[in-house]
Amino acid sequence: MAEPLVCMTLTGKTLDEDLRLIQKYHKQVDLVELRADCLNEDEQLYIKRFPSLCHLPSILTIRRNIDGGFFNGGEFSRTNLFARALAFANPDKRKNFSYVEFEDDYHVSSIQDAAIAFGVQMIRSYYSINENISNLKEKCDSLRRTGYEIPKVAFLPGNLTDVANVFKEGESITKYNHIISAIGLQGQPSRILSQKAGNYLTYVSSTELAPLSADLGLLDLESLLNVYSFRNLAKDTKLFGVSGWPLQKTQTIEMLNLGFRNRNHNAVSIPLRSPIISDILYFTDQLGFSGLSITEPLTEAILFYLSERSPEVDETGTCNTVVRRNNKFAGFNTNIEGFRLALKEFLGDTKIKRKKVAIIGAGGTAKTVAYILYLMGAKVCIFNRTLEHAQLLAERYNFQYAGLDAPSAELLREYSTLIIQTTPAGSDNTSEEAKFADPISFYNFTGNELLLDLIYTPSITPLMKRASLAGCRTANGKRMLEYSIKEQFKLFTGDSYIS
Repeated sequence: MAEPLVCMTLTGKTLDEDLRLIQKYHKQVDLVELRADCLNEDEQLYIKRFPSLCHLPSILTIRRNIDGGFFNGGEFSRTNLFARALAFANPDKRKNFSYVEFEDDYHVSSIQDAAIAFGVQMIRSYYSINENISNLKEKCDSLRRTGYEIPKVAFLPGNLTDVANVFKEGESITKYNHIISAIGLQGQPSRILSQKAGNYLTYVSSTELAPLSADLGLLDLESLLNVYSFRNLAKDTKLFGVSGWPLQKTQTIEMLNLGFRNRNHNAVSIPLRSPIISDILYFTDQLGFSGLSITEPLTEAILFYLSERSPEVDETGTCNTVVRRNNKFAGFNTNIEGFRLALKEFLGDTKIKRKKVAIIGAGGTAKTVAYILYLMGAKVCIFNRTLEHAQLLAERYNFQYAGLDAPSAELLREYSTLIIQTTPAGSDNTSEEAKFADPISFYNFTGNELLLDLIYTPSITPLMKRASLAGCRTANGKRMLEYSIKEQFKLFTGDSYIS
């Protein structure tokens, strides 16, 4: 199979809007898809002009509501639009649509015959926007009724195991071109790794229109080409994954992929979204991944599957890095070194040995923080909403513990030389309510505290803003993340990271 083509989907409301995007990105794409169903109704009357204006091979798509599109004018009106776009073809084929998409149940002989007569390739599509399809090859075979169509199947996966099936089934289709993709953010690997699925093309959006198609898992063009180096991916590219849930935003992928490029490694890191670690590991087994970056809520769940653990993993009971060795999983915790270096940088000449320090939260990140503070000889109190979790962590190092509420305000002041916030509160990856949360809103800063909030998006959390206004020195978790990723990179490649 040839390298997949890159097709930019155009969802503008006017032809001029779509043409401006083509002018900006035409050197980066191989063809474009005109989503005529997204155009204003009066603009739809002029779609025949589009191919002669865009100067790229183009696909005509008029997608119905039932297939996730926006056309609701009825089949008679839609057939008239197809006829208007395809009839009286120009002798110069470059001025006609190169492809037209018809659904599995759309069979209007005159329109289909016109497409064939004028050399317009048919893409025969089937959409399952509410459930998984397992028999993908069988479905593709059934779509090729004349032997002339390119079958296209898009479906909603229930898990990563369903997405893995895209590659298994896609690789078995060798006699004709096909397009198979899993819808949604969980299905993004089927788009990034299109070549491994044997796909004819992969769809992308422009950066400007990306928010409109984000829920469908459609990547923007710049991410596909620059973050994932799509044009350089090959059958022998080493695969790494960043896993977690919901994993909406992560800088780990960008940093790792930049490191791979700068060190000339034929490798790529992609998102693997699932709340179930066994689902992720099945996917990585099927596609032969070499390593994983593990994020919440999976840093403890992965422990059961490790055949080898670093001392840091055993000490903290958390793992954020997995390397495949002899088809088994070895686990590491690079957050330990990441936090140690970030804390050292933040403190400067300030010493915290025998100083009283507060840890906010008792989850996986808090376990990493507690271990380093124990090694540094700090006196620590762990504040957490679930008191039992705080107690379990505190007793490991003979620390103090308390609830995360107003009655603990005075105790927090006693341990306020350095306050380290480890909960998700205030993160962009949380709900709208939690995004603006301040986990210690009951505490009044004096201006003498040092605050390290280990969230890195946004760069300034509500808690940090409040502390800064009181005169406190603050920092976020970006440096910890960067140091941690550099350690991961070394484990993945054996090389030091170069940015």
